[in-house]
Amino acid sequence: HEVHSSLPISVWLSRKFSRTREKGQKPVAIFFERIFKIKPYSTVHSRSPSSLDCNFCRLKGGFVSSSISGSCQLRAIVRDKGKRTEDHPLVGDSTDKVDENQVMEPERDFAGTSYVPVYVMLPLDVIDMKCELVDPEGLLDQLRILRSVNVDGVMVDCWWGIVEAHTSQLYNWSGYKRLFQIVRDLGLKLQVVMSFHECGGNVGDNVHIPLPQWIREIGESNPDIYFTDREGKRNPECLTWGIDKERVLKGRTAVEVYFDYMRSFRVEFDEFFVDGVISEIEVGLGPCGELRYPSYPAKHGWRYPGIGEFQCYDKYLMKSLSKAAEIRGHSFWARGPDNAGSYNSTPHETGFFRDGGDYDSYYGRFFLNWYSQVLVDHGDRVLALANLAFEGTCIAAKLSGIHWWYKTASHAAELTAGFYNPSNRDGYAPIASMLKKHGVALNFTCVELRTLDQHEDFPEALADPEGLVWQVLNAAWDVSILVASENALPCYDREGYNKILENAKPRNDPDGRHLSAFTYLRLNPVLMETHNFAEFERFVTRMHGEAVPDLQSFPNEKPAKPEGKDGQVDA
Repeated sequence: HEVHSSLPISVWLSRKFSRTREKGQKPVAIFFERIFKIKPYSTVHSRSPSSLDCNFCRLKGGFVSSSISGSCQLRAIVRDKGKRTEDHPLVGDSTDKVDENQVMEPERDFAGTSYVPVYVMLPLDVIDMKCELVDPEGLLDQLRILRSVNVDGVMVDCWWGIVEAHTSQLYNWSGYKRLFQIVRDLGLKLQVVMSFHECGGNVGDNVHIPLPQWIREIGESNPDIYFTDREGKRNPECLTWGIDKERVLKGRTAVEVYFDYMRSFRVEFDEFFVDGVISEIEVGLGPCGELRYPSYPAKHGWRYPGIGEFQCYDKYLMKSLSKAAEIRGHSFWARGPDNAGSYNSTPHETGFFRDGGDYDSYYGRFFLNWYSQVLVDHGDRVLALANLAFEGTCIAAKLSGIHWWYKTASHAAELTAGFYNPSNRDGYAPIASMLKKHGVALNFTCVELRTLDQHEDFPEALADPEGLVWQVLNAAWDVSILVASENALPCYDREGYNKILENAKPRNDPDGRHLSAFTYLRLNPVLMETHNFAEFERFVTRMHGEAVPDLQSFPNEKPAKPEGKDGQVDA
C-alpha cells in the first residue's frame, strides 16, 4: 500500500532504503519483512573477485572459514567426510540452536543428471619468470590426487609477460611444454588461457607478473598505450583497446601482437592439440583475462562496493569518442561524464548514476553506447583472429560477475566496466551475439554466490549475484552458445558447492540446459586439507551426475555467528 502509483519502483525502493539507513536499520531486511512478510536470511558480504582470501580454524567437529580482512568475514560450515547431519546440524554448541519450527530443505539429488566436466586452476606461479616449471615433483603429487577423484583436467595461464618477456616476437615456451607433458601423462585435459594481462596489483594477489619488458619500455615514452582514468592515472595491467588497430608496438598493432602470440602457441604445442589434450583455449580480452574495462583497480584505491570509474581517457580512445560524437552531429559530446563520481562513490552520490540521472539522458545514452561498443568491438577483433589461430579448437571468453549495485536502476558498477546493463536494457545480449558470431563459449564467474549472503557492513551495495548469473546465462543460452563457469571466491563448503550445482544444472529446465564445464578456483594447500578435499570430491561426483550416499538437509536460514572472537576457537 505504500507504493505510490506514479513512482517507478526503483525510485520508491531507493527512498525506502534511504529512510531505513537513516534509522540505522538494514534496508534489505526491512524490505523483505514489510513487503513479503518474511524474515530474510542473515547477511554475509560477498566481496569482489581476487579481494578475499580465507583461513580456517577448527570449531567442534566442523571448520569455520573467516576472511583475513578485518572488515569482512565470510563463514561457512565444512563437515568432516562421512558425518551425518543429525550429528551436528550446525557447528556444535558454538551457534544458536535451530528453531524446531524451522523448515529443513533437503539437498537435491543430482544422480542421473548431465555430466559436467570439472577443471581446477593451477597456481598463478606454477611457471616462474624464467619460464621454468616450479616444484614439478610437488605439483605431480597434487595432480595425482586430483586425478584420483576424477577431476577432468586443469586450467593454466600462459603469461605473455613470461613467454615474450624481453624481445618482440621471441617466445620461450619451455616451462609450459614440461608442464603439459606431465598433465598428458596423467590422462588429464588442459584449458589454456592466453593471458595478455598483468598478474598482481589487486587485493589478495601474491604473485607479480608484469607485461613484457619491451611493452613497458614503449609505455615509458607513450603511456597512452594503457587504459587511463579521468585524473590521468595510467593502468599498466593491460593494453588499452584504443591501440587495437594502431601500429605503436614496434610496427605492429595490438591485435597483431596477440595473433602472433596465439599462432606461436598453436605451432609449438601442435601435438597436444592433435592428441586432444588441450580441450579449450580461453582468450584473454582485458584485465584479469576478462572482457571488461579495468574500472575497479585496487592499485588506484578502489574498495568494494565502489562504483569504479570510466577508463577511456587515453588519447586513442578519446580520438574514437571524438569521431563518434562528430558522426552523431554533437561534437561537444566528445568527453567523458564530469559528474560520475570516483572509484569509491555510491550511485546516489553522483549526478550521472543516481535514479533519473544523466546516464539515461541523450548524452548519457550516447556515451554509454559508444563505451560499451568499444568493448564488443575489441572482443570481435581478437576472437576473429583466435579462430584463425586455433581452428577446430573450442575457444572461450571470460566475463566478470559485477554483481554490486545490480538492484539499482543504473547498475553503475557494470556501466563503468563496459556492460551497458541498466534496468531498462539488456547489456549482455550484444556480447552474447558477438560470441555467437565466432562460435565462442562464454565463461562466467560468481556462480557460487548467494544474493542474501551479503555482509552486514555493506547492505547498501544492493548486490544480486543470483539475478546477474540468471541474466547472463540466459543471454548466452538464448543464442545457443556454450556456457562454462568458475567460482569468483575461494569455496570449500557444502552450501557453496550446492549453489554451483544448482546453477550448473538448473532445476526443471524444459530444454535440459546445463554448463558445459566448471573450473574451480584454485589449487592450493587449503583445498588439499582432508576435510576440504572430501567436500570437493563429493562436489565433483555430483557434477558428474553420480550418486552420493550422504544427502543432507539444511535450514532455510543461515546459521548465526559463533560466539567469541571472530569465530577463532582452539582445536
